[in-house]
Order: sequence, then structure tokens, then C-alpha cells
Amino acid sequence: MITVLNVVAALLTIAFGLFGFLAPAHTANALDLAPTKSTMGLSEMRASVGGLFVVTGAAVLWLNNPMAYVMLGIVYSGAALGRFVSVALDHPPLAKAMIFGGIELFLAIWLILANMNRAS
Repeated sequence: MITVLNVVAALLTIAFGLFGFLAPAHTANALDLAPTKSTMGLSEMRASVGGLFVVTGAAVLWLNNPMAYVMLGIVYSGAALGRFVSVALDHPPLAKAMIFGGIELFLAIWLILANMNRAS
């Protein structure tokens, strides 16, 4: 069961990344990011919200090692931390930030706790 849920988490990571990689304008809009006078924002979406997550999820599947899944959980914990700090300091739309942060936190907790003992 742990293996199946790990693979689902990695596939979700790839799917989330594909949105940023293949549809950066749509992703930017969903995240309430506005375009400026250049396309650098689209480049950033493809890189940090897209390719980074696609390659990380794919690498975790390829490595197929409990510690790789723990590391993916640590990545998600950083995303959740940043999201919740933003809620406190930046006051983004609360429902959207809490949904995204909740997903990130859930994946972080699952991936770390389910795989930490298996990595030993």
C-alpha cells in the first residue's frame, strides 16, 4: 500500500509540474500572478513550477528508493512552510492558499512518515 501511495504522490508531483511546464500562462493566472512587460515570468513558471517538479517526480520514480520519497516529502514541506508563512505575512486569498498549502502539507507528512523507517 505504501508503494502505491508513493507512486501516486510522485505522479501527482509530475502532473502539478506539467501544468506549469506546458501551460505557464494558465498556471500564472491560477496563482494570481500577473504578466509584466517581458515573458520572463513564463520562463520562471516553466522552470520553478514546471520542470523542477516534473523532473523531481520522475527522478523519485526512477530511483524507487524510500529515501528519495522522503526527500520529495522534504521538498513539499518547504513548499508548505513558504505557503503558510505567506498566509501570515502576505495575506493571499485564504481559501486558495490553504488548499494549496494543505495539499503540500499532506504530501510532506505522508512521504516523510511513510518512508523514513523504510529508508534505514
